[in-house]
Amino acid sequence: MRTAIGALHSLVSPCPFEAYGAAIVNHTASEAGELVCIGANAIIKEGNPTLHGEVAAINNCTAILRDPKGPYKLSAAEVTEAWKGLSLYTTAEACPMCSAAIRWSGFREYIYATSADTLLATGWDQLLPVSRELFARNKGFRSSTVLYGDVLRNETDPLLGWQFQPDAPCPTGCSRGGTGGHCLPDWAPRIQEVAPFG
Repeated sequence: MRTAIGALHSLVSPCPFEAYGAAIVNHTASEAGELVCIGANAIIKEGNPTLHGEVAAINNCTAILRDPKGPYKLSAAEVTEAWKGLSLYTTAEACPMCSAAIRWSGFREYIYATSADTLLATGWDQLLPVSRELFARNKGFRSSTVLYGDVLRNETDPLLGWQFQPDAPCPTGCSRGGTGGHCLPDWAPRIQEVAPFG
């Protein structure tokens, strides 16, 4: 899970507005697991509304697994089969679009941190059903992805709790600044508010 959190730092910022990061790991490679790829929400950066953290990670993994010059060099059919041995970690419970992508992929495990209930309570919009409900409604599905929730939520809740709560503390390494009271990295230059002449 900490690698999914780290994806935010690597790909976006230590205090991204949409702190949805993901990591895909092969736990069959070793006891500790082998990181295959990461992804982070790229909607703001790319303007593509489907680039949630989970979908971005699946897209990144597909490219890495298929790359003829990369370490895996898998065919499309081999990639389709490979998902069954991989685990997807994400900083927050997946929306219906991402939940469906996870189910269709057939991941071995899907592990999330912050729950959709917590997201709703802190001001985030959520489409229903949440992934727990979507998985429960589709138990007869051919793939048998195992779902684990609330893993390290104590670390992800603060990453997702400040955006619509002006009194909420910023994530570690960030502080409020600029217009709109957004959390900015502590190293980012601050624009001084200047009083108008007169």
